[in-house]
Amino acid sequence: MPVPPPAPHSPVADAYAHVTDVFPGLTVTELPPDGPAPQGGGWVRAAELANGGPGLDGFLAWDDAQVLRDHGRPARPDVLAGFGLHRYAWPACLLITVPWFLHRRVPRFPVTHVSYDRTQGPMSFAVRPGAFACLPDDPARALPGARVVPDEEALRAEVLAAVAEHMEPVLAGFGPRMRRRGRALWGMVTDEIVEGLWYVAELLGESERRRAERELELLLPGSTKPYVGSAGFRLLTGPNGESLPTRDRASCCMFYTLEPEDTCATCPRTCDADRLAKLTASAPS
Repeated sequence: MPVPPPAPHSPVADAYAHVTDVFPGLTVTELPPDGPAPQGGGWVRAAELANGGPGLDGFLAWDDAQVLRDHGRPARPDVLAGFGLHRYAWPACLLITVPWFLHRRVPRFPVTHVSYDRTQGPMSFAVRPGAFACLPDDPARALPGARVVPDEEALRAEVLAAVAEHMEPVLAGFGPRMRRRGRALWGMVTDEIVEGLWYVAELLGESERRRAERELELLLPGSTKPYVGSAGFRLLTGPNGESLPTRDRASCCMFYTLEPEDTCATCPRTCDADRLAKLTASAPS
């Protein structure tokens, strides 16, 4: 079943359109309030992932096939589940953080309101917009579903609550398939919040990347449960005295179990010397 016709323009639609302009690998279609969610093909409802049954089995089959194709051997079941969780949570967190970052609007998306397809090209979401939080001076404050909060601190609390509302049941679905539970899984969600928005903000320009770092440091100062750790940004000094931005992840994606020599630059297993080598190798000439 194809994606149904989009819903009328919502208060967060412009934020999603802006992201797709700079990052065509992610698309978001908003569904009408009474419209059906897409089915068939590679579509999976977030509620199916949260249930942890056949829907999650089918979702992880894609990761299993990709690992076999690219690495010539299967991943451990818990590692495979970790790959699948990362590949869902990274873009799913953007559904909430991008409207906050760009327009100071924080939508709520329970798992019943989100469907996802990563099999046909770009990562594609179909979402059913509803309630959202905004600031007192937002023109959208009078729209249906708006909930006005007093200030930026309260809006940041809305971001964390909205992500937790969506991700907590998803973690419950994935959790039995993984060796790591509780704190480790919330560390992973913390990383997805930070690295997803950091990546998108960099596509929007250097000034937006720096603004995202400041905003994320305020959002995740390191003491906000159930999240684990802070945004973790810091600077390394390159071979020519240049400053190179990096961050310390709270979790490891376990990719090293397939390719021991190929860790990411923010992995807790990567020492600063290796980080510098990776960062300078990827920097423009």
